[in-house]
Amino acid sequence: MLRVGLTGGIGAGKSEVARLLASYGAVLIDADRIAREVVEPGTPGLDAVVAEFGTGVLTAEGTLDRPALGRIVFADQARREALNAIVHPLVRERSAALERAAGDGAIVVQDVPLLVEGGMMSHFDVVVVVDASPGTQLDRLVRLRGMAEEDARGRMAAQATREQRRAAADVVIDNDGPREALQARVREVWHDLERRAAEAA
Repeated sequence: MLRVGLTGGIGAGKSEVARLLASYGAVLIDADRIAREVVEPGTPGLDAVVAEFGTGVLTAEGTLDRPALGRIVFADQARREALNAIVHPLVRERSAALERAAGDGAIVVQDVPLLVEGGMMSHFDVVVVVDASPGTQLDRLVRLRGMAEEDARGRMAAQATREQRRAAADVVIDNDGPREALQARVREVWHDLERRAAEAA
């Protein structure tokens, strides 16, 4: 098994890279999706979040009000760390179970937005960073996701710097260009991962 950690700043295009790698045969483990699952209604995770942040982070239906929680944690690092201390262990536990189920010969790609921030580089055989300039990130967040510019800048500032992510990378995928260039680069990276997996077997 080759363990690949995939990360990148918000708006860099990491989700598209993850989708392309999965289309080639990677077993994709999406930390964001798992993070949503572990705080669904009725879970111990949601109970712990409400105990920490109060019922103001719930919708009328009893689900997690992500925008309300986001306003709290992205404005205050200590509150963000408190949330991470609840969610991250649950995500790691579920990710490990999915990885075990993947089988020995698999190339397992874990899509981890905060891989660098969490110092998780040593958990992986290869760290792949999807990189885009801050200007490109901001444009995508505002124009494509409809985020307010101030919110977008706040999310970007809460993450590791571009330099920190690139320094942690074994492989960098630059994604400032057109989609076709990204597709070609991901194809190259997949072949590289196949080669690494074969050598490790």
